[in-house]
Formats: sequence, C-alpha cells, structure tokens
Amino acid sequence: MKRGSASGVAQVTLTDASDAFIRHGTPAFRRTNLALFAAGFATFGLLYCVQPLMPEFSHDYGVNAATSALSLSLTTGVLAFAMLFAGALSDAWGRKSVMVASLLSSAVLVLVTALMPTWSALLVVRALLGLTLSGLPAVAMTYLSEEMHVESIGLGMGLYISGSAVGGMGGRLITGVLTDFVGWRVGVATVGVIGVVAALVFWRALPPSRHFTAQPIHWRTLLRRFVGMFRDPGLPWLFAEGFLLLGAFVTVYNYLGYRLLAPPYSLSQAVVGLIFGIYLVGTFSSAWMGHLAGQRGRRKVLWTAFALMLVGVLLTMTRPLPLIMLGIVAITFGFFGGHSIVSSWVGRRAGVAKAQASSMYLFSYYMGSSIAGASGGLFFTAHGWTGVAVFVSALVLAGLLVAWRLYWLPPLVNVATPPTPMSKGAMP
Repeated sequence: MKRGSASGVAQVTLTDASDAFIRHGTPAFRRTNLALFAAGFATFGLLYCVQPLMPEFSHDYGVNAATSALSLSLTTGVLAFAMLFAGALSDAWGRKSVMVASLLSSAVLVLVTALMPTWSALLVVRALLGLTLSGLPAVAMTYLSEEMHVESIGLGMGLYISGSAVGGMGGRLITGVLTDFVGWRVGVATVGVIGVVAALVFWRALPPSRHFTAQPIHWRTLLRRFVGMFRDPGLPWLFAEGFLLLGAFVTVYNYLGYRLLAPPYSLSQAVVGLIFGIYLVGTFSSAWMGHLAGQRGRRKVLWTAFALMLVGVLLTMTRPLPLIMLGIVAITFGFFGGHSIVSSWVGRRAGVAKAQASSMYLFSYYMGSSIAGASGGLFFTAHGWTGVAVFVSALVLAGLLVAWRLYWLPPLVNVATPPTPMSKGAMP
C-alpha cells in the first residue's frame, strides 16, 4: 500500500512537472506564439526594412553598392556583438522585461532613421539599432528553450521564426512599395509605427517565465560557460551553420534589387519590393521543417535545407525571370527551414547554458549577415550577379559539408555545465 502510494505520488509529481511546461494545443501555447510571432515580426521588419532601399541610398547619398550595404551590415555587426551580453543581462533582469525594452526602443530608433539628413547620421542610428535589437533574438530563443515542453519546442521555434519571416517580408515590402509612391522615408516611418504596435502586443500576450530564476552576472562563470561550449563536439559546428545560413541568404537579397532594377529586366522599385513577398514561403518551411526534424531527427533533415539553397542559387544564374524567382523561392525555403532546425538544436545541446549558447549562435548568425553581406558587394561590383552567385554557392557548399559533419555527431555530452537530465540523454 505504502509502496503503491509512494509510486503514485512520484507519478503525480512527474506529471505536474511536465504540465508546467508550455505544450502545443494549450491556451498558453497560443498566447506565447502570438507574442513571439509579433516579436519576430517587429524585430526583423525593423532590421531589414532598409534592404530593398539600397539602390535608393546609392542614388540619394551617392554611395556604391558595397557602401550602401553598410546600412544593414553595420546593424547586424553591432547586433552580433551585443547579443553576446544580452543573454547575461536577461539572466539578471528577466527574459520578458529585456525583450519588451528591446522592441520599444528599436521601434523608436527606426522612426528616427526616417529623419536622418546625411549618410553618416543614418549609419549612426542604424548602429544604435543593432545595440537595442540585441535584447530580443537571443533571449527569445532562451525563453522558448526554458518554457516549452521538449515535444513542442520544435514547433514553437518554427512558429517564432515564421513571425520573423513575415516581419522580414513585411518590412521590406512596405518600404519597397511605398518608396515608389511617397518616398523611402515615409516607408521607414511606417515600419517604425508597426514596430511600436507589435511591441505592445508582445508585452500584453507573453506569459511570464515559470522556469526562470534571476541570477546576478558572474563574469568568471559566464566566461567559463562560453569556453565550455567550444569543448562540445556539436555546438561550434552549429554556430558555423548559423554564419553560413544567414551569410548566404542576406547576400542574395542584398544585391537582387540591383540586378532586377537594371536592364534587361528594368523592374520598378515597387515590383522589386513585391518580390519580398516570397518570404511567405518561410512561414511554412520553418514550422514544417522544424516539426519534421523533431520527428525524424535533425541530422537527417538539415542537409536537405542546404541542398535546396544550392539548387536555388544555380537557378538564379539563368536569364529567364521566372527561373530566377523559382531560385529565390528555393533559397528562401531552405534558409528558413535550416535556421529553424539549427536554432532549436542549439537550445537542446546547451543544457543550463542556454542563454550563452543562444547568444553565441546568434553572434555567428549575424556576423554571417554582416561579413558575407558586405563582401558580396565586392563580388557584385567586380563580376555582377555571377560573382554574387559563385560567392553564395561557396557558402552553401561549406554549409553542406558542416551538415555532413553534424550527421556523424556523437551522443550529446554537455561539457559546458555539470550533467543535467537533459544532457544525459541521447542526442536529439
């Protein structure tokens, strides 16, 4: 009787602990995904709204393609470094408070961007934007890793990235289309206003953390965790995948407008802006491939994302516009699917160092955008679109090789922290 009673108590305790995590199909899951969809929408709309405007910046400020790309590359470069510390700040101040402050301040800075009279002033504001935006992406990944049930994290991460895809598309679409009718400044200001609204939705909808305990910042412990991550046989390769994924993707979209605005296509700025509607593909591929990886294993699915991107790059080297657009669809599908898989994989491997692992992954991710996105301008200036395509193909092939290395990854051993129940299991 007592033994059965003790077993029953243990079973109830395990069930209660499992139910404390957010699972798909529950009201908490729907609220969380509404909030993080809004956050992803705002963050990436604010970040990437300048991408279709690069030819306009070249015209208005008299700068070349590589210099114009600094309007995005500078932001992502600052963002990458700032995110190394954003996770530690959220450990001390709380996940939700850091994310809310990040969204609101970033939306205000985008409104200010629309008023900048000179190129240098615009770059200063865009650099500050990288600093303020850093409070959301790394912390959002950490929040999901802490609060989502293991069976739901892949879908939750995929839905968050779907919001990022819609935001990235919406920001580019709004500025790209409005530029033809009322000018790029009105377009940028419109994105800023939408960012403020999305930040308020996020603040009201996101459930408070239930598995977060505030910790003071201990710099020595923080350094130990960062160093420990590079002893893990998988995490450094996942960080490299983040660099290659976003580096390839951003480079394609940075210089696509220059190609399509010029002969023989001679498309208008509004039509080029509408092409960013292809981002809707990402809202499906991120959730679908994330869920598929959760069912069949990340190692078995990740390489297909890079293979699809490579096919897409080769299609963009053809002349017919429909084939170019099909190539952009393939690149977009593969990128968002690959990012969904890799980002959730990082959270699963990191154990209790989730905040630091997320920060390091996103540091690599946005450094890919900054370094490759700017370097692509040199290839475009020297060799046109062929140069860009060859450069991006090299990045994607490197990603395929890393995916092959990850396929043979040994069982999960978390060396960044003492063993935990999560880190004792087989590799996800």
